[in-house]
Amino acid sequence: MDHHNAAVAVISSQVRQFSQAQTPFRLYHGSTNSTQHRTIDRKKIVDTSRLNHILHVDKAKKTCLVEPNVAMDELVAGVLEHGLLPPVVPEFPGITVGGAFAGTAGESSCYKYGFFDHTVNWIEFVLPTGEVVVASPTHKPDLFSAAAGSLGTLGVATMFEIQLITAKPYVELTYRPAESVAEALDLMDQATKDPSNDFVDGILLSMDRGVIVTGILADRIPNDLRLQRFSRAQDPWFYIHADRLMRKTGKPTKEMVPIQDYLFRYDRGAFWTGKYAFQYFITPFNRITRWALDYFMHTRVMYHALHASGHASKYIIQDLLLPRKTAEQFVDYVNADLGLWPLWICPMRQGDAISMRPDIDRRDEQGSFVNIGVWGPGPSKPSEFFQTNRRLEDEVRKLGGIKWLYAQTYYTENEFWRIYDRKWYDDIRAKYHATYLPSVYDKVRVDPSRFRESQHEDWAGWLRNRLWNIWPVSGLVGVCKVLIEREYLLQK
Repeated sequence: MDHHNAAVAVISSQVRQFSQAQTPFRLYHGSTNSTQHRTIDRKKIVDTSRLNHILHVDKAKKTCLVEPNVAMDELVAGVLEHGLLPPVVPEFPGITVGGAFAGTAGESSCYKYGFFDHTVNWIEFVLPTGEVVVASPTHKPDLFSAAAGSLGTLGVATMFEIQLITAKPYVELTYRPAESVAEALDLMDQATKDPSNDFVDGILLSMDRGVIVTGILADRIPNDLRLQRFSRAQDPWFYIHADRLMRKTGKPTKEMVPIQDYLFRYDRGAFWTGKYAFQYFITPFNRITRWALDYFMHTRVMYHALHASGHASKYIIQDLLLPRKTAEQFVDYVNADLGLWPLWICPMRQGDAISMRPDIDRRDEQGSFVNIGVWGPGPSKPSEFFQTNRRLEDEVRKLGGIKWLYAQTYYTENEFWRIYDRKWYDDIRAKYHATYLPSVYDKVRVDPSRFRESQHEDWAGWLRNRLWNIWPVSGLVGVCKVLIEREYLLQK
């Protein structure tokens, strides 16, 4: 703890100096799983990248103390040594504890345990004044609840106590086919009501094909079930495997998966978005090419390439939370307006508070909300891309949903604050002296001018933009940066 306390003292001192000068700062974590376009002034950052340790695991209480930049694969490996497991593990191994807390992360166990932040007992927090405090549901509860999902705009979280559950080495998966969106959602509803299930999510492959996947933690592999892995280069991508399995059997099918392979099953290929890299580089998409290019197909590398190439502004990457009663209607909209498949669906626990919307009533006659992941290429023309995202966000609002704020946001400021609770948020910021920091909207908004065709470019800017947009210049730049900037390598 001495190393941790010394690091926190440095951060506290830096924040105090920024506070005295009323100079807004941002946090530097060392890496990101956000798709937001960011420009960082190195003179106005607080570096938390060295807060990346598991400090203590308490087997008796089933808790652990961790710093914010511990990645999910490191957290899982560290507590598995003690026979324990975080109850909610976001699907990408590079997502950090701090990122999962500040960004309202969720996964296939959320219907049972709530969002990741609901598994946190308390946090150590550096207020915007530099004061170090502890916040929990019983001590400074307003700060504790507001910090979850506010994207670091209330101060700096420096330590978390996280709840743990008893681990088991395997997950018994059951794949169930669906012949419509309605059937898939109904199957998912049924699965969440089965107390034996530990995990539930689904993949909609088209309007008339889907698969609902349920998982149960298990100690051993039954003699009648095979072991399937997803983490090695020779293994299939999870969504491809689920699709082929259902095409082959056409009925509910079981298999066993090692726990870590299951938790990070979507890492290779970033769900299915990795296939677009093959299309971009006009490369065959098959088992051999996926094996040969496996290094580039892990999310840590893909996120780096996404930012370095500028393609984050060319792909629709949105996670939306829809009421169960309007989820099917939203899928119809996505099919008609975007034509993007597959879609990810994941049930959320009834009655949990939503970050930035403490007033929202998530209970309806169907019992819950559904997280729907919409990921894929958008229109090539920047102005059309911008308007497509605007329409998507507007449809979510009309259907009573909200969006995860890790992604780029195309709302105007007035639109944004008509959805999220500005008074509650501003009151919290004023109480804890955070008004000099960037707001949530400041951090998530896109600059509309980036999506306009400029009428007044000088010749150098015109030439630079034309060269950058010549295929495959931007993509190759992204690949080269991945190879050169070694801190993003998957192998450590």
